[in-house]
Amino acid sequence: MQPVYVPGRIRIGGLVASSTTTTRRPIDVVTGAHTTNRKPTVDSNPEPQTSRVIIKPRRAQPFFSRHPWVFAGAIQRIETPDEKLNPGDEVTVHSSKGEFIARGLINHNSNIRVRLYSWIDEPLADDFWRDRVQQAVAMRSRLFEGSQTNAYRLIASEADGLSGLTVDRYGDWLLAQFTSLAVHQRREPIITALNELVKPRGIWMRTDRGVLDAEGLELEDGLVSGDEPDRPMFIQQNELQFGVDVTEGQKTGFYLDQRGNREAVAEYVRGRRVLDCFCYTGGFGIAAAKLGGSTDVTGLDSSEPALEIAGANAELNGVAEACRFEKADVKTRLAELKEQGEQYDVVIMDPPKLARSRGGLQRALKAYLKMNQSAVNLLPPGGILATASCSGLVSHEQFEVVLAAVARESGRPIRILESRSQPADHPVSPNCPESRYLKFLICEVG
Repeated sequence: MQPVYVPGRIRIGGLVASSTTTTRRPIDVVTGAHTTNRKPTVDSNPEPQTSRVIIKPRRAQPFFSRHPWVFAGAIQRIETPDEKLNPGDEVTVHSSKGEFIARGLINHNSNIRVRLYSWIDEPLADDFWRDRVQQAVAMRSRLFEGSQTNAYRLIASEADGLSGLTVDRYGDWLLAQFTSLAVHQRREPIITALNELVKPRGIWMRTDRGVLDAEGLELEDGLVSGDEPDRPMFIQQNELQFGVDVTEGQKTGFYLDQRGNREAVAEYVRGRRVLDCFCYTGGFGIAAAKLGGSTDVTGLDSSEPALEIAGANAELNGVAEACRFEKADVKTRLAELKEQGEQYDVVIMDPPKLARSRGGLQRALKAYLKMNQSAVNLLPPGGILATASCSGLVSHEQFEVVLAAVARESGRPIRILESRSQPADHPVSPNCPESRYLKFLICEVG
């Protein structure tokens, strides 16, 4: 309920309180330590012991609009009736006028100080987490009913109302990645719901060292429940099959979000020579050969284990004669190919995430510019550039500006034929634009 100011309330230290209710004590936004030594008064009917995060004036609109991330800079103060506010504790978030906005989980170790989960003023109990998991699972069940695809994103963090949790399905196994300390603390109802609703053979946890450090999480990859995943395991993506090492590979073992984009690029490659940069385990190149009919595909990647799997995947799909995979630093190899006068009809550019923080955004944009310029240098007039960015901090508009700069600096016109993004199992929340992270442009270079 929103607060009602009535006679008999007094102002203490800038906070409005009743002489007969518990006084909430301001704490430091960064450390969680109290900024006053006042002791709360005793209330015969105390309200629930939930701390309140007060947003600065004129900073609350994104959260009323259901953006789930509250950064420290948006917080005016934190009021708590407790002696200490611990990382992972549940809090309510309010405007500077005292209006209730949402319930969330706090973590003083994280740049995202509070993650918001519910805009209803009810506790985030076990049933809440189960309901969210159930909604996500039900949507994928509808989406893939009757499909040949048995590997897809089951829970997509913010887009499924579960900020800090990603779960991928690989056949009979689930791969879970916790990127929030607070959500990991509530993993039991989540894992229980996954086991009951999906009935996997096993659930394996994957971690990201950078995320763990940012959240103050101490985790290691390992089995959560059931049996360990097969190594490799085999998945089906429509007409394509892939062997995947989910315990050692990048992300959760495979780039599930490029499924539709691989099929789209295959429409442009028939009879053409293809260069697949950052090919990883061969997804784009193999699709170009099997679906598109290309008989000359070269994949470049710096990971030898990934390239070994790529070669095996080419054999699995019956296109080993059309594909070859080369261990190389992509940047260096592209420069060498230009010096050698090599040309390709199609160049696919799918680099790893380049912008992990806003401080690294400009550096990432420059890197995209240089990589795509190198790709254009290898294309004849009428060649196809298929280029991707999986950096959520880079907007679609910014990525298109990068291509405009490539066209300007190279003196060659670039036309965008298709502007694509992630598939339906990686949904986008309109309240959180960052969830629309994947940009994929298919272009003709003049």
